[in-house]
Amino acid sequence: MRNDRPQPPRLLGRASEREVLDEFLGDVRRGQSRSLVLRGEAGIGKTALLEYLIHSAAEATVVRAAGVESEMELAFASLHQLCAPFLDRLESLPIPQREAIRVVFGLTSGPPPDRFLVGLGVLSLFSDAAEERPLLCVVDDAQWLDQASVLTLAFVARRLLAERIGLVFATRELGMALEQLSVLDVPGLRRGDARELLASHLRSPLDAQVRDRIIAETHGNPLALLELSRGLTETQLAGGFWLAGTQPLHTRIEQSFVRRFETLSDVARRLLLVAAAEPLGDPLLVWRAAERLQIGPATADDARTRELLAMGDRVVFRHPLVRSAVYGSAPVEDRRAVHHALAEVTDREADPDRRAWHLAAAAAGPDEQVAIELERSADRAQARGGVAASAAFLERAVALSADMARRADRALAAAEASLQAGGFDAALRLLATAEAAPLEAFQHARIGLLRAHVAFASGLGGNAPPLLFEAARRLEAFDLDLARETYLTAWGAAVFAGPAGGGALGEICRAIRALPPRSGAPRPLDVLLDGLALLNTAGRAEATATLQRAAKALRGIPVEDVTRWGWAATGASDAVWDDEATRAIAERQVQLVRDAGALAELPIHLAALSLARAWIGDFAGAASLVAESESVAAATGSPIAPYALLRLRALQGREAEASRLIANTIERAATGGQGLAAVWAHWAGSVLYNGLGRHQEAASAAGRATSNTFEPWVSMWALPELVEAAAQAGDARSARDGLERLAETTQPSGTNFALGIEARCRVLLSDGAVANALYREAIDRLTHTRLRPELARAHLLYGEWLRRERRGLDGREQLRTAYRMFAEIGMEAFADRASRELLATGETTQKRAPDTRDELTPQELQIAQFALDGLSNPEIGGRLFISPRTVEYHLRKVFGKFGITSRHQLAGALPASDRDPRRTPAGW
Repeated sequence: MRNDRPQPPRLLGRASEREVLDEFLGDVRRGQSRSLVLRGEAGIGKTALLEYLIHSAAEATVVRAAGVESEMELAFASLHQLCAPFLDRLESLPIPQREAIRVVFGLTSGPPPDRFLVGLGVLSLFSDAAEERPLLCVVDDAQWLDQASVLTLAFVARRLLAERIGLVFATRELGMALEQLSVLDVPGLRRGDARELLASHLRSPLDAQVRDRIIAETHGNPLALLELSRGLTETQLAGGFWLAGTQPLHTRIEQSFVRRFETLSDVARRLLLVAAAEPLGDPLLVWRAAERLQIGPATADDARTRELLAMGDRVVFRHPLVRSAVYGSAPVEDRRAVHHALAEVTDREADPDRRAWHLAAAAAGPDEQVAIELERSADRAQARGGVAASAAFLERAVALSADMARRADRALAAAEASLQAGGFDAALRLLATAEAAPLEAFQHARIGLLRAHVAFASGLGGNAPPLLFEAARRLEAFDLDLARETYLTAWGAAVFAGPAGGGALGEICRAIRALPPRSGAPRPLDVLLDGLALLNTAGRAEATATLQRAAKALRGIPVEDVTRWGWAATGASDAVWDDEATRAIAERQVQLVRDAGALAELPIHLAALSLARAWIGDFAGAASLVAESESVAAATGSPIAPYALLRLRALQGREAEASRLIANTIERAATGGQGLAAVWAHWAGSVLYNGLGRHQEAASAAGRATSNTFEPWVSMWALPELVEAAAQAGDARSARDGLERLAETTQPSGTNFALGIEARCRVLLSDGAVANALYREAIDRLTHTRLRPELARAHLLYGEWLRRERRGLDGREQLRTAYRMFAEIGMEAFADRASRELLATGETTQKRAPDTRDELTPQELQIAQFALDGLSNPEIGGRLFISPRTVEYHLRKVFGKFGITSRHQLAGALPASDRDPRRTPAGW
């Protein structure tokens, strides 16, 4: 970190690039955070532009990092370069973020933190530093950043908004992590600037045709213009013969450096090789290794050496291509000798991982002792959350394994780490390596399990269920608990795949039923798994008692189970119409996952809780959770289908928004193998069209949603829509069929939710006193639940029936109640339907005037609710993956829209209908 800078370097041309960088800095100074990627080939001038930017930011704090190819496997190495100046600010961070940073930088021990919690901690550190003065973070050679660092920095860059922070990357290749950021492509110099640069470097005038050919061949690449002509005679240069060849430009530049390297003395070449193999640029370390190779300090004073390498406070190459040219052109034996010397001088206690990496590079063949050292480094990387680094250490350990049995074990461990890091191809390659060794049956089972998880994680929905099923069967003989957990994953994969998974689901459930009983008391997972298997093989009546026991047991599972298989925990209560259990489980799991910092798993739990809130008519709470889920998914790169949002939009009845979302979901489900998402979208369509009074369309959508008979929830929830739509459309046969199927699910459960919904549907096929009694029963039962939308729909149907029975006054009372409830909840289509019915009785309704909350964005509404719940700006930022300053920015916008000036006034400004009176911060 430095603030006193010499005069900025002179740049030839680059007017448009400088203009972009000047605008970038201007935005940062004004408090508008910016991120930018400078992309261009080697030697194109990216580093020079970074220097221009740094020297233009005289008032800013500047931190720098540079990727080094040989450090790509050391987790968080580059990130530490940027954060080191701010580690004295750790105490100002929220505790989870502080502990995550301390663990990944090796300042303390602890469980591996979620990498997104690390990213949030870095964002908070940067934001805190930027309160004092603008902060400029500059990362050169980003293509060589270790994966943990680049993912964390990309996360930070995407979350910047209202801080005085600028984050700039220079890279040859964009890579997936940076592809969402703004990119400035850096081209070669314009022809006139290229001529000027070339002329300044030549000893004698050059023929214009040859000069123009040089510029054309190099595409105006500044380093190529200066470097490729170095060392050539005037005859060679003037004739232009050296331009012949088809090699890539960066290769030819490297070869130019290689030619210069080869002219050095043996001792000088060894010194440069030591510097190339030592990634820290630590002169003390370089000289200690050089001494072991009989290299003295005088070597660095050679003029030709100084042209390639600067030995000062840091060891710096003239250009990164010099490092790769030196290292790549050196004989293998020389590289091994240098790495061995570096390993000897690297502190075993302070830097064991870098020492192990040097030992691995020095090994001439299999070396079991080095492989063991690499395994230890992998364990340390895993403990810091560097799963990609752990996989790299283990993969190198595989290559050095002398013992074939150990080689197979290490290959399996490396494959598992690669899977965790998202390296699916690497995982499959390592599994093939493991299979080449003699294996025990349990190892074969583990390979099958990992292959199945690769298929599931990579989105191959139709392929995953049979692979997971086969893996579970193999595991039965070795680890029954793991086999049961794998069967649950296989069951979920089959349901997730939709109709494509139907065939596998029956086979999976029959295998679950055939499992031997577990010794000791059954775990909640065991009860859940047995209930789900019974549901498919024996029917709802047989499964209900087991599922009800599971729903009770699942209210108290530990966080370790929540993060492993908790995605299925609300499945039992949902299947037996137990809305109270579902809400309790979902609320607890969201809190546990948040507290544990397991952010990658958070979106699916937020979706479950959001759905539960939509069922009770808390649309503001549901929308807030949807917005949070989308924010987390965008930050973590783990999106899920918009299940909760589909339900919310359908109930709200906003046709344009809902129809667009339904169509997009069905289209994506067809191409992505997500059959369950399509079923969910059709259910949403049936709700939407029933609200709009377009019952033929509702019946069609409900028919599609209920055709997937093996799926236990959505197909059940869509049956009431089918009954209502078919009955209203005059299709009594379809309505009766739907009612029979519905009763098979509601009668065994016996909850007010189930029996109230059944009564509301049964009345549609009844008349006279029976119908009147059923309407009263439906309203009474649903009144004893928190399911306001379902209760309002019961009042609506009763009012419609009473009007048709020419009982206008009674009908008007029911319709008024329905309209008031729909309006308060925000069910616009159903409110309009109730309004039309009231108009038919001779009574008009007054449209609700839009209030200010409709002008708030989902995130603004979410932040306003969190603030109203008493959360501080840092706490809100932690929930939404934004900085406290960005929270403050959004709150100012909320205050402006409401015309208020403080948090205390939010209670009066935010309508009561947007708040659940039972909600407390602990319940979120």
